[in-house]
This record gives sequence, structure tokens and C-alpha cells, in this order.
Amino acid sequence: MRDYDEVTAFLGEWGPFQRLIFFLLSASIIPNGFNGISVVFLAGVPEHRCRVPASANLSSAWRNQSVPRHLQDGREVPSKCRRYQLAALTSFSARGLVPGRDVNLSQVELEPCLDGWEYSQDTYLSTIVTEWDLVCEDDWKAPLTTSLFFVGVLVGSFISGQLSDKFGRKNVLFVTMGMQTGFSFLQIFSTSYEMFSVLFVLVGMGQISNYVAAFVLGTEILGKSVRIIFSTLGVCIFYAIGYMLLPLFAYFIRGWRMLLLALTLPGLLCVPLWWVIPESPRWLLSQGRLKEAEVIIQKAAKINGIVGPSIIFDPLELQDLNSRKQQSHSILDLLRTQNIRTITIMSIILWMTISVGYFGLSLDTPNLHGDSYVNCFLSAVIEVPAYIIAWLLLRTLPRRYSMSSALFLGGSVLLFIQLVPPDLYLLSTTLVMIGKFGITCAFAMVYVYTAELYPTVVRNMGVGASSMASRLGSILSPYFVYLGAYDRFLPYILMGSLTVLTAILTLFLPESFGIPLPDTIDQMLRVKGIKYRHTHSSNSTDTRILKEEERLTVLKTTAF
Repeated sequence: MRDYDEVTAFLGEWGPFQRLIFFLLSASIIPNGFNGISVVFLAGVPEHRCRVPASANLSSAWRNQSVPRHLQDGREVPSKCRRYQLAALTSFSARGLVPGRDVNLSQVELEPCLDGWEYSQDTYLSTIVTEWDLVCEDDWKAPLTTSLFFVGVLVGSFISGQLSDKFGRKNVLFVTMGMQTGFSFLQIFSTSYEMFSVLFVLVGMGQISNYVAAFVLGTEILGKSVRIIFSTLGVCIFYAIGYMLLPLFAYFIRGWRMLLLALTLPGLLCVPLWWVIPESPRWLLSQGRLKEAEVIIQKAAKINGIVGPSIIFDPLELQDLNSRKQQSHSILDLLRTQNIRTITIMSIILWMTISVGYFGLSLDTPNLHGDSYVNCFLSAVIEVPAYIIAWLLLRTLPRRYSMSSALFLGGSVLLFIQLVPPDLYLLSTTLVMIGKFGITCAFAMVYVYTAELYPTVVRNMGVGASSMASRLGSILSPYFVYLGAYDRFLPYILMGSLTVLTAILTLFLPESFGIPLPDTIDQMLRVKGIKYRHTHSSNSTDTRILKEEERLTVLKTTAF
């Protein structure tokens, strides 16, 4: 009984066909990079103050003093949400009184911005914040918009796997790319905050769905040696390239509608890929569509300049493969024993903390000192070395020490930011970027580590539950950034503390580097520091593990 990799070994590992699939699928991820973080500029909050209508009968002196001022970061700035009572100022102006000399401004009553706001256009010409006045009493709506996008990501991650299993990887990939592009285009014509937010949920659903479909399609088409490079470097670095393009687009296009149009149009470039990227032969075989799978493999052989065998897939072998049944397992199996229950809880905490840190730092770039476009670009660039270092660590060093070190680096520098003097803002920005490097590095490794901890029978469910925790973390992350409005260092203190604590927690997870993947729950590696009842394993089980060691070692390289 041969597996798929053995049957298609004649194609080679890195021929023209594999290179084409590698780069086209990786390139299809680029729009995800700028769509996922675009809200940084679409919902940017410029400097603002209460508007005083031009029709107000005020002298120039009273008009200049109509908004109270306060100290912020060592400089005096006008209040964003309050102004002096306009009726009182009009009376003072009509009587010829001078502010500060004849009238003590501290004794004048304040009122909210009844006539709206004036927004600075130094950084943004327009955003959804200036369009629908999402400031002051409504300032919670901007982070809610981001959270709703990640709610769409959560829903999409639930359904994307089931859809691709039922309808095919290629079909779901292109339908969801169309969904992401189409609903992003409709957002341009949003007439209200509510319309924009609902469409953003649908964009989030499409974004994660095509990401997952491209990821699965690539891992199923590419060979074993290329698969892990595609999973860790190909997909991630092209995502970072898309992220890097975002501030470049935003720098030259300062209005949110035109910016969204510019970010949407590249999705149309993916349409011609329909005629180049094939369906997954593995999926076709699972559906019994043997002839279609053979056509794809023969075409791949032709592109690689190889003459394939006349019959690639044996129908009897396929029938035997499909007749094999596995024992059914449910989500409750992730809680069955004390060991797997502990690993599941620790994995959920790990994934959620990493997600809060990654997206919190990504969304916080406009709040850093200096140019927000440069800061966003640096936040994207730092991901490339992080992914490369993560890949090297996965190949050479133990998992839990690598994960813990990356998290401790990311968390400790975030905690150190509050100690930096205000005038050394370049040092603060550098520390934030180092923190982003560490957390991104951990994000790239956590997929592989989690897959190695769970046994084959519940591996998909284990990684899926952890991934769901990651989505919940991303939904919460905008409000970590929102806390910066009350204390500039509070987001860094919270994210840094959580990350350092999680780094310590990671040390209690079992080490999976160089160890064959477990097949059953009983074969799982044990969490450190927990006492277990002594159980005897049967000789037959030990023998079976030894016999399957080589097969499991190969599986480990494809777990991501």
C-alpha cells in the first residue's frame, strides 16, 4: 500500500511546476497582508477639537480661547471633547471683555462639542473617524470596527475548512478571494458606520478563508521537503510583503475611500490564476475523482519535462485507502485525561497571549512617536527576519526553549518601555519593534509546536481549538490599544506582563523536538511538574511505536 508521496515521487521536489505553485500561492496571500491591518489607516484618529461655528458672534480673541487647553506629553494642546459654553462666550464678546484679563476662564462652564469637530489634515485627509465623528463619546466604535473584522476571521476559520473539504480547495480559494475583494469594494460606498462594519465582518470571513485554502492547497500539492518551507517562509513572508505595501499605499493616498479602492484592486490580479493553479490531487482522490487527479499529475510531469507512468493511481489501491476507517473522536477528547486537558488549557493561553501581543503591537503603530507611515512599515519589515529566525529555530533547537526565549524577549522589552525618558522616543520605538520581533517569531513557531504536542487522532481539533483562542485574542487586541488613551504605557505593561508570564508557562510544556509524533492520547508527552498515576504500556504498543518511528518522523515535517 503506497501513499500519495510515493506515487508522485517521480515528479521530483523542486521542478518548474512546484516552483510555479509555490510562488503563485504565496503571492495570493499578499492582499491578506494589507487588508488585515488596513484599519490602522482607514480608522486613523487625527488631532481634533470642538468646532466653533463661523456664524458665532465672537471676537478673534474669544474665538481663539473658545476651547480649553491642557498638558499632554509635555505640551499644551486643545481639549478634544469639550469647549467653553458658547452662549457665555458670545455674551462676554458682546460686552467687550478680554479673556484672561476680565474673565477667569477656569470659572466658565464647559459643554460638549455640540457643533461637531475640526480635524487636522496633517496626517489624514479623511478616515472613517472623521467621516462619522467616531470620537469622544463614540470613540469606542473605532476599535469595535477592528474587533468585528476579527469576528469575521473567527467565523471564517470555523467554516473554511469544512467548505474546502466539501467543495474543493481551489473553488473555495477563488470564491473567498472574490468575497474579500468584492466586499472591500462595497465598503468604499458605505453610507454609515454600521454599513462599513457589517461589510468588514464579511471581508474578515473571506480573508481567513482564502488564506487557509491557499495554505492547505500548497501543503497538499508540494512535496515533503518543500512543504515546511512553504508553510513557514513562503506564506508568512509574502504576507509580510503585503503588510509592507500598506503604508506605501497609505502614504500617497490620504483619503480612506480612495485608499480602500487602491487596496482592493490588486485582488483582481488573482483572477488569471484560476487557469494556472490546479485543484489538489489529494482532495480529488479523496472524492474518488481519480481521472482528474491523474490529468493534473500528468500535466505537472509535462511542465517538469518528465515522462510519467501511463497509470499513476491504481483504482484498487484507492478503494483500499478509502475503505480504511479511523476511530471517531470528538472535541471532548481534548479534555479526557489530565495530561491532554492541561496541554489544551496551556495551548489556549499561549495562542491567545501571542495573538493579543501581535495584533496589539501592529494596530498600535499610529500611537508611536514619529511618522505613523514609517512606524507601520518598520512593524512590517521586522516580521521578515522574525519568520526566518523562527524557521531556523524550528530546524535546530528545542521547541519550548525557543518559544519561551522569543516570548520573554518580546515581553520584557515591552515592560522596559515605561522606563525610557520621554525625549528618547527613538529608543521607545526600537523597543516596540524588538517586542514585535519576539512575538512574531513565537507566532510562527506555535503552529508547529502545537501540532507536535497533540496526537494524530485529535491533532486537527487541538490546533483548531488553539487557533480559535488566537481569534479571540485578536478580537480583544484593539481594546488593549484603546487603553492607551488613558495611559500611554498601559497597553505595553499589560501585553508585556502577559507575554512574560506565558513565556514562563511555556517551560512547563513537554519538549517535542526530535521525538516522533504521538498517534494516540496515551502516547502524548507529559506536562512538566504534574504527578501522574503509573500505567504499564503493553509490549505490542511499544513495538508498534518503534516500527512506526520512521513514518512519524516524516509526518512531523508536514505537521505545519
